[in-house]
Amino acid sequence: MPDAEDPKPPEPEPQEEATKPTDISYEEFNEYADQLFETLQGRLEDMQEADNSLEVEYAAGVMTVEIPNKGTYVLNKQPPNKQIWLSSPISGPKRFDWVVFGESMDQKEGGGTGDWIYLRDGSSLTQILRKEIGVEVGMTPDVE
Repeated sequence: MPDAEDPKPPEPEPQEEATKPTDISYEEFNEYADQLFETLQGRLEDMQEADNSLEVEYAAGVMTVEIPNKGTYVLNKQPPNKQIWLSSPISGPKRFDWVVFGESMDQKEGGGTGDWIYLRDGSSLTQILRKEIGVEVGMTPDVE
């Protein structure tokens, strides 16, 4: 039984905050980025079948998505920086780095999950795509 009539709620578990990109090789960058682009292209093409006013083009690491009443999104791979860049008519330009969560000292090695994160505000590319375009690409699989 609590000592006070209005007990303090339990402290929330600390959230991991991305402060720097995970060190990955160029091969890993290409693997993770290509997987995201392939998944995104497939989901957008499915959406395009239901709404033929949606335009999707993907070539040479650059994806252009034109959505009526929203505008044009451009996503592209930046291998020299190991980043994915997004130009959004809603949230503006962002540069996403690969970040692995869940691999701190007190967590199981190899149990982390990666995602493309904009380090300035902590937003994830998958969340922005879900919110602004309505496409679910999920996070990239667990990292070994």
